[in-house]
Amino acid sequence: MSANQPVIELFGRESEQRRLGEFVDGVRKSGGAMLVRGEAGIGKSALLLDTARIAASRGMRILRTAGVESETHMPFAGLHQLLLPLRTEIGELPAPQRDALGAAFGLTDARVPDPFLIALAALNLLGEAARSPVLLIVEDAHWLDRASADVLAFVARRLDSEPIVLLAAIRDGFPSPLDGAGLQEMLLDRLDDTAATALLDACSPTLTPAVRTRLLREAAGNPLALAELPIAADTRDGKGPLPPGWLPLTTRLEQTFTARMSGLPPALRTMLLVAAINDSTALSETLDATALITGVPVTADDLAPAVTVRLVDVHETGVSFRHPLMRSAIYQGASISQRHAAHAALADVLTGRPDRRLWHRAASTPRPDESMAVELENTARSVRRRGDLLSAVAALEHAVRLSENPAHRCERLVRAAEYAAEMGRRDIVVRLLGEDEQPPLSAQQQARVVWIRESFQDGIRDDSAAAHSLADLAETTAAQGDVDLALKLLSSASLRCFWAHADERSRQRVVAVAESLPVDDLDGRLLTVLAFAAPVERGKVVIERLRRLAAHPTGGRPAARLLGSSALMVGAFDLSEEFCAASLPILRAQGRLSLLARDLGAQAWSAARLADLSVAIPAAEEAARLARETSQPLMHAIAQASGAVLAALRGEQDRVERLAVAAEQVALPVGARPVLATVQLARGLAALGEGRYADAFDQLRRMHDPADPAFHLALRCFSVAELADAAAHSGQAHAVAGVIEELEAVALTTPSPALHADLRYARAVLADDAAAEPFFAAALGADLRRWPFVRARVQLAYGEWLRRQRRTAESRAPLRTARETFDALGVIPWSERARQELRASGESSRRRSSEARDVLTAQELQIAQMAADGLTNREIGEKLYLSHRTVSSHLYRIFPKLGITSRSALSTALRVPA
Repeated sequence: MSANQPVIELFGRESEQRRLGEFVDGVRKSGGAMLVRGEAGIGKSALLLDTARIAASRGMRILRTAGVESETHMPFAGLHQLLLPLRTEIGELPAPQRDALGAAFGLTDARVPDPFLIALAALNLLGEAARSPVLLIVEDAHWLDRASADVLAFVARRLDSEPIVLLAAIRDGFPSPLDGAGLQEMLLDRLDDTAATALLDACSPTLTPAVRTRLLREAAGNPLALAELPIAADTRDGKGPLPPGWLPLTTRLEQTFTARMSGLPPALRTMLLVAAINDSTALSETLDATALITGVPVTADDLAPAVTVRLVDVHETGVSFRHPLMRSAIYQGASISQRHAAHAALADVLTGRPDRRLWHRAASTPRPDESMAVELENTARSVRRRGDLLSAVAALEHAVRLSENPAHRCERLVRAAEYAAEMGRRDIVVRLLGEDEQPPLSAQQQARVVWIRESFQDGIRDDSAAAHSLADLAETTAAQGDVDLALKLLSSASLRCFWAHADERSRQRVVAVAESLPVDDLDGRLLTVLAFAAPVERGKVVIERLRRLAAHPTGGRPAARLLGSSALMVGAFDLSEEFCAASLPILRAQGRLSLLARDLGAQAWSAARLADLSVAIPAAEEAARLARETSQPLMHAIAQASGAVLAALRGEQDRVERLAVAAEQVALPVGARPVLATVQLARGLAALGEGRYADAFDQLRRMHDPADPAFHLALRCFSVAELADAAAHSGQAHAVAGVIEELEAVALTTPSPALHADLRYARAVLADDAAAEPFFAAALGADLRRWPFVRARVQLAYGEWLRRQRRTAESRAPLRTARETFDALGVIPWSERARQELRASGESSRRRSSEARDVLTAQELQIAQMAADGLTNREIGEKLYLSHRTVSSHLYRIFPKLGITSRSALSTALRVPA
């Protein structure tokens, strides 16, 4: 690109240029990101280039990367290009992050960690580099390799406290992970007639009127077309340079670039093809590969004609195309044999880069080649051991294409799909397994494919037959010796039982197959299948084994992270909190954010039912945030529903309905029963908190109606106390008798702590006044040391009953104790209800004191708790996947909210007032 070309192509872009400059100025100290979107040639790159020039003049550090079609299969290629200028600073990162980037970039042989740990390392590296504001320029972001794009999306969402600005250009019609990052966008339209005419006249002032009119019509306001098409017109003496007007503008531009190649020397055309195919801009590689093909030496001077006709720019060590369309036009214009020759030459040149060399060797192979396929398969196995799943999938895809043996081809295809499923990459799985011409798979491979597809289903749909057939397939698979795959299939079957409403026969079938497998009784995978498929029928077994595991914890058991969810399903919320708390640090350290979101979701649900708000509030918020980031819509919905429960416990009525509606919008179309049940629980709690008992009864009753989409076999067991409370206060005790009778029968099967506690409460509040006291005594006599909210709720109900019996003096002690517990827990509506009862008994109460939960956001509360525990800003950031500067900014806002000035005062400020 000539020196004045960016300025020329900015004709008519003054408002966009001004807006982009104002955006950069406005966020360069606090951080921000924007997508610049538009069709090919619309001026995205020119706008970003000019913005970078202005930013550099203001002292900002500029880091650049660009997506390239040929690099989309190379994980972290774009990120490596972006961070290359910071390679010396990598050594200053904490060891886990330093090792993560080193492994990702192939600088070490260490295992490549979860991509989110790499993303955190990139964020902190950029933060350390931002001693002065940094501008990140990402051109052609739609062609970034997926790993780099995911990292940049992660970074973009966390720039609110960093002096870092990200600007990324994306072509219309191309998806990118950046699309879902919630960034501001600037859409570039075509130039209007006045601006288009001015640009054409500036680029080509000597055009004849006829050619000028035609070019304006066919360029249709596209700046690249206005700048480039006149060159083709000149080469044909004004006789009409353009293909027929019905062709898309992008195609017409590519054809003009191809035509521009025709007048260049053969060796130069070869050189340009090599540069177009090369996944690097290194000039030496292009020259050496060209020399191998042509048989004669070439130099950078040989590129001069291509520079003259504005196809490429040449620097001291690099060659780059002026526009991606030029690269693709040259590639498309070459024959298959020419492309193969270019790839082969590059492979011969890249002897010191075995990873890149392998890809070019594979691309140069025109026909099936089993030896090459085996080499690619071995490479996939090697990088898989290092944890680099993306590279493993890419290698296996190449191996599938080159396989001569059909059986080997099938195995490589299925294994690539398994790796993609392990990453949660539905798009790759669909591409691999959704082809029309699938090879014939063996029975074992078909079973693996079933599990792969099930891993993206989340068990949605009330389809008992599917759970039954999965159990049958698991039994067959286990008989063939693959117990691990059998457990995976049973896990999918149990998830169907959880998300939908499987019949008893199907659930029994899942359990029978699971319990027939030769696995340890304490295997977390087995316990999860039993808990999710039959939380009532196998509740006793699961609870007994979970208690054994809690008494003798060990981190070495398979699927230990699943124990928290298993405990939740059987109503052992205290154990669920305990297991989640144990597994969360491991998942954080590994950077496994998708699993972390699920574990946090279980922790939030259980802690909410225990009214342990200091744990539940930050867990629900983080679970929702991470579920959104890791594209888990149902987990995001259930985290929102849990947030609605917490809002109800806090008396935040508007927030309850906002979160409930958002969760419902996701859950209703797919019939996600756990989400819908939790939504009804939240609405019922909200109505109870406001004293709208009839409304509460109507909301909660839905959870116990098998015909209602909010009915859930397990979760209904954990709303009995609320339902009984609503019924007792709205005069509908008779209407709930059938539900209580049914759940009394369920309680004979399972020792579920939550169910039994709720039934003790229900017996007391629903009993006739003359018979109630023994039931209250039984409820108060139960061991509820780890269930303070449940105990306080009984004390409140007992105090209310005593006052109704005109035993006013006796009522004050349980009411007072309940009030104090509710105050400590922060469940405001229940605190006020206890106060009202105390006032009615003749005792006044001091006003409830404000506390940290009243003034801090969920994330602020989480950060404040960690800081109070003695963690540094950097340690907090590593746990929460934030930069230490973001943590510092949060603390800066937290201190005045709590009325403190130092970190040492946090513990006192967070302590619940006595």
